[in-house]
Amino acid sequence: MDSLIAAAARALAAGDAIGALKHVSLREDPPGRALRGIAMAQLGEHGLARQLLRRAARDFGAHEPLARARCLVAEAEVALAMRDLAGSSRPLEAAAAALEARADHANALHARLIGVRRLLLLGRLGEAETALAALEARELAAPGLPPSLLALAGLAAAEIALRRLRTAAARAALHRAQAAAERMGVPALSAEVAEARSALDRPAARRLQQGRERLLRLDEVEALFATDALIVDACRRGLRRGDAWLPLARRPLLFTLVRALAEGWPGDVGRDALIERAFRTRRPDATHRARLRVEIGRLRPLIAPWARIEASARGYALVLPSRPEARVRRDSHSASSTPASTAAVVVLVPPMEGEAASLQALMADGVAWSTSALALALGAGQRTVQRALAELEARGRVRRVGRARALRWVAPPPAGFTTILLLPASLPLA
Repeated sequence: MDSLIAAAARALAAGDAIGALKHVSLREDPPGRALRGIAMAQLGEHGLARQLLRRAARDFGAHEPLARARCLVAEAEVALAMRDLAGSSRPLEAAAAALEARADHANALHARLIGVRRLLLLGRLGEAETALAALEARELAAPGLPPSLLALAGLAAAEIALRRLRTAAARAALHRAQAAAERMGVPALSAEVAEARSALDRPAARRLQQGRERLLRLDEVEALFATDALIVDACRRGLRRGDAWLPLARRPLLFTLVRALAEGWPGDVGRDALIERAFRTRRPDATHRARLRVEIGRLRPLIAPWARIEASARGYALVLPSRPEARVRRDSHSASSTPASTAAVVVLVPPMEGEAASLQALMADGVAWSTSALALALGAGQRTVQRALAELEARGRVRRVGRARALRWVAPPPAGFTTILLLPASLPLA
């Protein structure tokens, strides 16, 4: 390695992309191209960075497997920054194995951390957690690791903990990441850790109970899940009580009904109000009332382990099972006496609602996403995502960048709240 390449590498390790380019901006040899590619990636020129890294990897060829593997890892990180998630993870795994075989343990660990971050973007939390646990047991326990890798590992562990609603573990991971970032002295890395820490202090959801609304942070949502309350979770579209979980995301009509009943608890909700919420009509007729009876009949057995739906003179009411010591009371709207329950019914509402809320949550990082990457992360079809993006664009919520195959979508970051609860697989499904 000549002196200019060594100086450029030191500058890149310190986050000084401009200083690195001063040394290699005119170099056309493979090492020079590779370092220029990394510098352009640090400056946000991901398309050019990818081209340079691909040319460098091709020029290194099979006779320099170590340098070629490093280029592949750098290209994979650029692809992650571009939210290009469609490719296979096998080239990255092969590069990590090649680096490990040649005793480049730091870059092999970097490659595997990129793989963990890719799994997180795709919402595959279980696989990401397993992969990170294996790294913590082996590579991350080794002494003398670069602080940048420890910071990236801490950020990944914190994101998993946040999306699993384990706020104490998230704080500990972020503390480790902050300490490593301070030792590294790279402002961009410190800013990323600070942004992740701010999610713990921002409102994450709204709690609706008996007509009152309250903003909740992530630790308060975690504490709510530990209570005996029956939670109608509008973030993940389902019912939750303790460790039990009933998903209703694929049955939106039933979820709309149970949410309306929960918002009216402990009283009842009129039939016309339920029809308006569920069927989106303000002029109900006999067919709507008959259909409402059918849907209520479908909902009753689903929620029977936790609550009953009782008919009243004007509509329906959600009733929690009584306890032996509970007193009998008569609700002001109910037609019959029902045993009182010491438990509560709570509606957990995300900071933003609508069919495209998860889509906006993914784009809240401010990075430009392609339609295909959004579809992969959400597990939805591209046509569905395209329609949602078109609606959001018409309302000024997103904007397009580029054209044709280079088309990307960006959205402004949300002000004053965090969207973690809306991300794919963000909450534990017991």
